Amino acid sequence: MNIEILKQEKNEVELKLDNTTVAEILRVYLDKQGAEFVAWKRDHPAKPLLMRIQTSGKTVKKEVSDAVSAIKSDLDVLVKGLKK
Repeated sequence: MNIEILKQEKNEVELKLDNTTVAEILRVYLDKQGAEFVAWKRDHPAKPLLMRIQTSGKTVKKEVSDAVSAIKSDLDVLVKGLKK
């Protein structure tokens, strides 16, 4: 998976990603956590998508870190449930 940071500020970041699954999961968790604006778009299926994240309060880095931690913990619960 390739990630390219196009624009980075304290409360805003624009990324170029090549994985729609990761972008959508991250978008859902960031939205659930209360990020001000999270969206991604893809001009063509052969091109990478562009993702924009804006926060109010916390920095983008902290918001993304919290979202990734929440995703990991939910996946751990899922794996434990499947092992039973």
